[in-house]
Amino acid sequence: MPGGFLNFLRDHLPGFRRIERLPRQLLGRSPFAGDIQPRRVRAFWGRWGRGKGSLPFPHPWNYREPIGIMEAFFCPDDAEGEAGGGKHNAYLEVPGFAPILMTRDPRLIRAIATETGDKPGQFDRDPMPSTGIARATGTDTLLYSNGAQWKHQKKISTPPFARTTLFQVEQFHEFESGFRKTVRQRLEALQERQAESAQAGGVRIRLEPEIKAVLLELLSNIFFGADIPYAQIRERYVPAMEVVIDHIVRDTVMNKIGIPLRRMPSFNRRIARTKACAADFEHLTDLVIATRKEGKGLWDQFKSDAPDAALRSNIKAFLAGALEATTSYASWAIAHLARNTAAQEKVFQEVKDIEDYTPQALDGAKYLGQVLDETLRLTPALYFFPRKATVDTWVETADGKKLWIPKGTHILLDVWHANRHEDHWGVAVTGYPAMDFVPERWEKLRTQDRAKEFLHFGFGHGPRFCPGKSLGQLEVALVVGTFVKLFEFSAVNQENPARAGVSTKPADGVLVDMKLRTRIPAESVA
Repeated sequence: MPGGFLNFLRDHLPGFRRIERLPRQLLGRSPFAGDIQPRRVRAFWGRWGRGKGSLPFPHPWNYREPIGIMEAFFCPDDAEGEAGGGKHNAYLEVPGFAPILMTRDPRLIRAIATETGDKPGQFDRDPMPSTGIARATGTDTLLYSNGAQWKHQKKISTPPFARTTLFQVEQFHEFESGFRKTVRQRLEALQERQAESAQAGGVRIRLEPEIKAVLLELLSNIFFGADIPYAQIRERYVPAMEVVIDHIVRDTVMNKIGIPLRRMPSFNRRIARTKACAADFEHLTDLVIATRKEGKGLWDQFKSDAPDAALRSNIKAFLAGALEATTSYASWAIAHLARNTAAQEKVFQEVKDIEDYTPQALDGAKYLGQVLDETLRLTPALYFFPRKATVDTWVETADGKKLWIPKGTHILLDVWHANRHEDHWGVAVTGYPAMDFVPERWEKLRTQDRAKEFLHFGFGHGPRFCPGKSLGQLEVALVVGTFVKLFEFSAVNQENPARAGVSTKPADGVLVDMKLRTRIPAESVA
């Protein structure tokens, strides 16, 4: 059959590709070609990862352990498959379905992420792992949409988050003033708790809920200019959004029919509560968008006459991001410092004399920056990035290796395991073990002029990097820097495992013993 006619059928006849690839799938032949040859992982048998009972796909009994699902793609014996690319690249293929490619090779992750966009032949963001997010926030968000819709949303929604906007003197001053007010309130609350419990030496506290409330307050009240009382944020909106986000994870795996939450019958308490919490989330969004007419916060930086309805989905995604990605980033940084008193002391010595957290002061806090980079490397908030091949395409890594990826392939860029593997970040390449939290690793790379070679992919990479990157970096630097300046803290649990859903977070919720630093008076943050 002439090649041109075959191509016509592939492009215009639904289901033709599925029928065409079926014989190859039944024979177990790889759909990939080139220098990089991913190793095949079987869905229900074989030995990879099965010691822990893992399967390489989500189902109702394992969907809350996504990191374990990704681990199931790779052979425990890392020595296998090194020459052909199977050591760090694997695929799952079930007859009748498109292949799923998992890569923890930083070279391939960078190459695919760079070639992601709305141009012909580039990779799309795969919407399959984000269906729950889309049903909760909208299908036109930057997190879900592709092509022209994504490009339009990026144009109208992201300018206020740019570094050039955030670091304008007047904008930054307002942001920092609000932040310092928030810190002062939290400090006073802690002092009251110490007095009530008569624990002069300190207090034991789970910090993750506090971090969530602070970051949501910063985004809603300081960034968007709303005026929501802290008590409502802490007691109403944070718990409501936690329930909605938990629903998003469950909905992505379990709701294959695609029924929106609003149309689900409230036949049990969980669904009824989720609906009520979703209504609170909508109300919070209303409060944030209402400030647009008055030009409060950074609304005047949205250079668009788009109606509020066109921005609503992305505003909801930004609010959820404060509770997920940014909270993850700050929580992990504090959790790591709680287990590394030497690093905590180095950060304190660097920030103790900072009175105004200007961009220049933050840029000068080099070790704090290394702590934050190491946090994103070892414990990235977003532990994988989904992509999808829009056409049959070759992708080439920086060292000249090539991989042919067939159209329709689902691609998971596994940055969590890429950042933790000894081959990529270990002693031989960075001077320190890959699994250790060592901020000094970044200074070593800098002095060797190799820092640009090593990407932690903490905010993604390429055209679809996280639009909230500058805001997230700014918020977390402020939160962590000020927290270390005010408190001494140590972890209650020595182990530091992750729990993962939409993002990763410390499993213990950042449970620490903390006390005020006697050398820093409360009024220093007033």
